[in-house]
Amino acid sequence: MRYLWLMSAILFEVAGTGALKASEGFTKLWPSLLMAVCYAISLVFLNLAAKRFDISVLYAIWSGVGVALVSMVGVVVFHESFTPAKVLSLVCIVAGVAGLHLADSA
Repeated sequence: MRYLWLMSAILFEVAGTGALKASEGFTKLWPSLLMAVCYAISLVFLNLAAKRFDISVLYAIWSGVGVALVSMVGVVVFHESFTPAKVLSLVCIVAGVAGLHLADSA
């Protein structure tokens, strides 16, 4: 169940960040409201997951996977560039998250 809560927290955070971009600096009402709702729901799920994870591992997974997914949303939805340097940076983030998770279970 803890992974379901964590993945829900990540997906709502990613949706909120996409809405943040779409709100264009809070000049568009519906994306701004969607952003606030998604972030609030994300924090509820993150709080539930925090009962079952070490906070260092929880936050690393939440933020690391979130960064990777938001980067993909940026490329696909907002047509942002995807350079080799960005790919390498994302690989480093994912490797760091995996390392923390593996170190926790060792």
